[in-house]
Amino acid sequence: MESDNLQDPQEETLTCSICQSIFMNPVYLRCGHKFCEACLLLSQEDIKFPAYCPMCMQPFNQEYINDISLKKQVSIVRKKRLMKYLNSKEHKCVTHKAKKMIFCDKSKILLCHLCSDSQEHSGHTHCSIDVAVQEKMEELLKHMDSLWRRLKIQQNYVEIERRTTLWWLKSVKLREEVIKRVYGKQCPPLCEERDQHIECLRHQSNTTLEELRKSEATIVHERNQLIEVYRELMTMSQRPYQELLVQDLDDLFRRSKLAAKLDMPQGMIPRLHAHSIPGLTARLNSFRVKISFKHSIMFGYTSVRPFDIRLLHESTSLDSAETHRVSWGKKSFSRGKYYWEVDLKDHEQWTVGVRKDPWLRGRSYAATPTDLFLLECLRKEDHYILITRIGGEHYIEKPVGQVGVFLDCEGGYVSFVDVAKSSLILSYSPGTFHCAVRPFFSAVYT
Repeated sequence: MESDNLQDPQEETLTCSICQSIFMNPVYLRCGHKFCEACLLLSQEDIKFPAYCPMCMQPFNQEYINDISLKKQVSIVRKKRLMKYLNSKEHKCVTHKAKKMIFCDKSKILLCHLCSDSQEHSGHTHCSIDVAVQEKMEELLKHMDSLWRRLKIQQNYVEIERRTTLWWLKSVKLREEVIKRVYGKQCPPLCEERDQHIECLRHQSNTTLEELRKSEATIVHERNQLIEVYRELMTMSQRPYQELLVQDLDDLFRRSKLAAKLDMPQGMIPRLHAHSIPGLTARLNSFRVKISFKHSIMFGYTSVRPFDIRLLHESTSLDSAETHRVSWGKKSFSRGKYYWEVDLKDHEQWTVGVRKDPWLRGRSYAATPTDLFLLECLRKEDHYILITRIGGEHYIEKPVGQVGVFLDCEGGYVSFVDVAKSSLILSYSPGTFHCAVRPFFSAVYT
C-alpha cells in the first residue's frame, strides 16, 4: 500500500484514517475529520440514517464537503513519489545501467531505451512512464466514477425502500383507526363487517411487508455486488504508480463494466386496495349540501403544487403544457357536518379539500401546509399517487369518477370517499383544525 511508503511527517496529514492510504477524493465533515469519500460512505456496515463520523461519532447525515485543496496536495505527492522512484538506484536496468523510463504495454514491464529498441520488444507498443501512468489512472478512475454513481443510486433506493416500509406500517395503522371510527358511526354499528375489513387490511399489510422486504433484499444484494468490485478498483488506485502499471487490469475492468450495466432496481410501490364500506355513502348523503364555487381562475403552469399557493397567484400565460383551474367555495363553514361530491372523471390530476377561511382576507396569499387540508392526485411516471399533508405520499387506488368530501367542523377533520366504490380514501385525524374553512378544488387541464 502507498501508505507504507509515507516517511515525511507532513505527508501523514494526507492519509485516510480508514484505509490507511493516501487520500482518494478527500472530503471533510463538519466535525473537521477527513476521509476518502468512498471510505467514509462504505465504512458503514449498513445504510443508516443518520450516518456517523467514524472518528468522533457525530452524525453527518450524508453531508460532506469535497476538499479541493487537499486533493491537489495528494496529486503533487503522488507525482513526487513517482519521480523519486524513477530516480532511485533499484529502478535502473540491470543490463544497461540506464534508467527505466519506458513502459511496454505488451509485456507490462518498465524498460530503458536500449531494452525498448531490442529485438524482443521492438514490435511492441511503448510510451513514456508518465503517459502510461496518466492513461492507466484515467481509465481506473473512469471505472470507479461509473460504479460510484451507480452505488449512490443503489444506496438511495435502499433508503427509499426502508422509508416506504416505515410509511406502510404507519399508513396501515392510521387506516385501521379510521376504519374503526367510520364503522362505529354507522347505525346500527357494523361490527362483523368492520372486523372483516380490518382482517383484510392486515392480511394485505403482511403480504405487502413481505414483498417490500424481498425487494429491499434484492437491491441490497445488487449494491453489495457493486461494492465488491468498487473496493477492488479502490485498492488498485491506492497502489504506487509503478505497481499499478505492471498489473493486468483487463479482468477487473471487464467485471466493472458488467456491474455498471446491472439493471436499475425497481422499487416496489405498495397500494392499499379500495374496500367497500356498506352504507357509507348513504350515511354521508344525509349531510349533503350543494357547494357553489367562485373565483375560478386559469393558471398556466407546467407543475404546480397546491401546498405552495403563492404560485397560483402569479400572472401566467395559458399556453403552457398544463393549466390549473383553482376554485373555492362561496361560503365558509365553522360549525356542523357537511358532505359534497366533486366530479373528477375528466381530470387526471386534481386537488380537493378545504382551506382556512382567513386565507383570502389579507393581501398576502402565502399559504402554509397548516392552512390547507387537501387530497391531491398527481401523476408520477406511469402511475398516480395521492398526497395529503399528513403521511406524505399514499399509494392508493386512484378513484375514478366522483370523490366525496366529508367535513366535520366539530371534530376538526375532513375525509375523502371514492363514491363509485363506496370506500374510504383517506381521512385527516380528528382535531386537525378548529376554525372556519372553505371548500377547495383545483384541476389540471392538459
